[in-house]
Amino acid sequence: MALLTPEDLENINKQLQEADSTVRRVTGLDIKGICKDFYGTTPCCEKVGIVPVTSGNGIIGSFSESLNAIAGYFGFDSFITDMPDVSGYYEAVKNGARIILMADDNTFLAHNLKNGKIANNQPCTGIIYAEIASRYLKADSKEVLAVGLGKVGFPGAAHLAQKGFKVYGYDADRTLLEKSVSSLGIIPFNPVSPEGDGQRKFSIIFEATPCADTIPESVISENCVISTPGIPCAISKELQKKCGVELVMEPLGIGTASMLYSIL
Repeated sequence: MALLTPEDLENINKQLQEADSTVRRVTGLDIKGICKDFYGTTPCCEKVGIVPVTSGNGIIGSFSESLNAIAGYFGFDSFITDMPDVSGYYEAVKNGARIILMADDNTFLAHNLKNGKIANNQPCTGIIYAEIASRYLKADSKEVLAVGLGKVGFPGAAHLAQKGFKVYGYDADRTLLEKSVSSLGIIPFNPVSPEGDGQRKFSIIFEATPCADTIPESVISENCVISTPGIPCAISKELQKKCGVELVMEPLGIGTASMLYSIL
């Protein structure tokens, strides 16, 4: 979670409300509805213990508070432990938590102590953003562009391929791209300098990189959706407005909801 900053998490409830509004326009369902329909689960008074962790770069300011707000927004009964790390874990269990949320620099996990299910934020985030993209009501084809094929992007691209989409993919890391081509059957496509495809445009774009402005105007079709958990944003505000892009982007809540619903 090292890419997140306190500024990214400001006004988390407002960000979730805005994301809900966008997801509803794009798919016909809000975030909760997508998660419920996709995972087939519904919260039922599960108590969530949020444990601050001090390893690595330490606690991100407002991270635990943001998780608490997110869990409440999606209908979970949550609390933040007074103590961090192992002491906090012990405190959460002693206080009746059935689900533990905790993160260090490398892993953000949700663990259901009752049924043993565990979720990692990276694949859960990639999959739910890909699922949202796949449900775009105004899509003009079953073709999708996936940009970024790492720990978040690869699971998302795999999900789209499994759903029967024709996935065009790009990653600046040639090894990641080749892995995706060989294992998922995606079609290599460089959005900046496409080779052999001319001016191919997409109404569905899934982006999962830590880079800004990765989506050029040349690949954006009319009524395009860009579904991206990436920070910073994959498209400039000017280009988004010019092309009328529906942008699904939120720093933490959508991925966290995916984790929580996946382990119920």
